[in-house]
Amino acid sequence: MTRARLFLVVESGVDVRLVEGLDERFELSILARRIEGGVEVSQPPKARVRVEIGPASRLGFARTVFKMLRQRRAEIDCVVVQGYGAAALAANLAGRVAGLRVLMLVCSPVEKYYLCRRAHADASKPFRRRELWALRMLARVNASAGQHYLVLSRHLSEVVRAHGTRRPVSVIPVYGVDTEIFSPARGETKRETKERLGLPATGSLIFFSSRVAPEKDAETLLRAVRALLDEGLDIWLLHRSGGFQSFIKDAARFGVAERVIATDAVHPHEQLPDDYRASDLCVQASREEGLGFSPLEALACGTPVVAASVGGLRETIIDGETGWSYPAGDVETLARCIEEALSDRDEAERRTANGRTLVRAHYDRLDVFNQLAEALKPSHGRGVSPAEYYERPAADN
Repeated sequence: MTRARLFLVVESGVDVRLVEGLDERFELSILARRIEGGVEVSQPPKARVRVEIGPASRLGFARTVFKMLRQRRAEIDCVVVQGYGAAALAANLAGRVAGLRVLMLVCSPVEKYYLCRRAHADASKPFRRRELWALRMLARVNASAGQHYLVLSRHLSEVVRAHGTRRPVSVIPVYGVDTEIFSPARGETKRETKERLGLPATGSLIFFSSRVAPEKDAETLLRAVRALLDEGLDIWLLHRSGGFQSFIKDAARFGVAERVIATDAVHPHEQLPDDYRASDLCVQASREEGLGFSPLEALACGTPVVAASVGGLRETIIDGETGWSYPAGDVETLARCIEEALSDRDEAERRTANGRTLVRAHYDRLDVFNQLAEALKPSHGRGVSPAEYYERPAADN
């Protein structure tokens, strides 16, 4: 059977799990903007996917997108473009000219993320009012020029609809969670997993895997850890991301560096599941969030979650049901949630079991990519909301 030819446009880097999932179902080609000092695909894909690298400049990349889609229109059945920025506008305009089907894949609330810089900017990410204006204008123009949105959560659906679009919006949490790989430990205790990974075997291990950025709010978590250490809790903080060196500097600034283990990002399937299994708690301390996969992966591995009550996290980490939640930026409440989650093991186990049920029911990788493949057909179905799935019973472990 001939596979549809999918052209993926990547403006801000892409997770290898999305690349590999698409490659399983489509004849995939990728055009990615060059990321200076970073990587275009988070990890090398297992498959030999055709990846072309365009200019680092966003405007230069947008021109390349427009030109390439027009030139190769006979070789493309469908285009998926990341976000609703300059590259998306170029793809949408090229789609109109060349008669191509173009879908915008929205994984984050760009303007909301950018607004986090206003109060929490660093030297590398200053807040500029004109840039915020440009982001808002691009969002509105794409809302008019675009054909279809793919979004990860109901929250992101509300974000893009607020731009004024009347186009279809499918809620599909690509790339989902592989619940065979992200699963509770079998035949090994948590202590044994920690020892095997060279992690502290005593005390409680808290996992924070978010990238270092204003919207991810590492500062509030580090303050909460400092407060809990002052109270005498025996806790450690594990961090994996490309910005781990900045995280170490911040940890030193708050006087907790000796309790932090931080390294570069690890392969999402080869090591990350073991990190979750070794951890006693996962914290997602975002100020804004499109969906948040780390809490879902943690729950799938049987690890309790504390998360800020923002954005798409409010759809998955439900306080008292699937985890603990707290108001974003509230150090004291975050500290209390961490303490309760670590001390009340029975309650943590109950909430985590509910969370794993939710993940398996709505965020399983196979189901998600099936939904995506259906949405990319000319005659597509809609995405199913998390609320609908949460009411469905999942199969037992």
